[in-house]
Amino acid sequence: MQPSNEMSKEPATQPEQDMQQEFEDHEVNDESDTSKENQKQEEDTDQTGFPPNISGALQNTISFFSNQETKIVAIGDSLTQGVGDETDQGGYIGILDRTINDGLQSVEIVNFGKRGNRTDQLLKRLGQEKIAREIADSDLVLITIGANDIMKIARENIMHLVIDDFVAEMDGYESRIRQIFETIIALNPDTHIYLVGFYNPFQQYFKDIKELDLIVGAWNTASSNIASEYENITFIPTEDLFTVKATNLFAEDNFHPNYEGYYLIAERVLDYITNRR
Repeated sequence: MQPSNEMSKEPATQPEQDMQQEFEDHEVNDESDTSKENQKQEEDTDQTGFPPNISGALQNTISFFSNQETKIVAIGDSLTQGVGDETDQGGYIGILDRTINDGLQSVEIVNFGKRGNRTDQLLKRLGQEKIAREIADSDLVLITIGANDIMKIARENIMHLVIDDFVAEMDGYESRIRQIFETIIALNPDTHIYLVGFYNPFQQYFKDIKELDLIVGAWNTASSNIASEYENITFIPTEDLFTVKATNLFAEDNFHPNYEGYYLIAERVLDYITNRR
């Protein structure tokens, strides 16, 4: 990746306007708590045609979670909240909940996903009493974060995207990821943390800008490298899941996963948890 290169693209037209609208939709009041909004959704899938849980994973799941009470805390951005899931069943966290508890396991999942969260905002939320208390009592912590950090850079430079902007910001991102890890470890040194990587959120709008794939790859690599420095932290890659061209894995907003996209994420996450990679 050549840091000094400007990204080549056509003059701003409808895709940029649509993406700008999506950026505005991501602007949220970070002071509000969304835990009530993220409680388990209605599980009736008769009208959806989608599997309610991960087929073929039940035996490993039952074996892993049997004979132990487990609390999972999910925290992060819209991917944790489940935005884009057209079935309104909580995205990948909802799928995990139904799969894990299908065998009558006693696993509690607490969801603190919040649309639009960046790493700096997540750091502040970790100081909230309720979130800190749940993490202190957790066995596993699932995190999705980082895509909105990249979105912020793109929003501020939407008419003049330059790779330098993303490279310069990556140092700050790395620092905040470490702070997030250290904060969670200070609250609960025994919990196992899983950082779920992110895909290229711009690929539906700017399919011809290959530099964006390189940027997302570089940020995911940085996250993976930092996670590898800690014994109880695992990075879970997901970028590869969204390179399948034959299947539409995106919601109508072209940013978030649809149910099928979340299904693939849940499948990958459950594989990492039950096999403790």
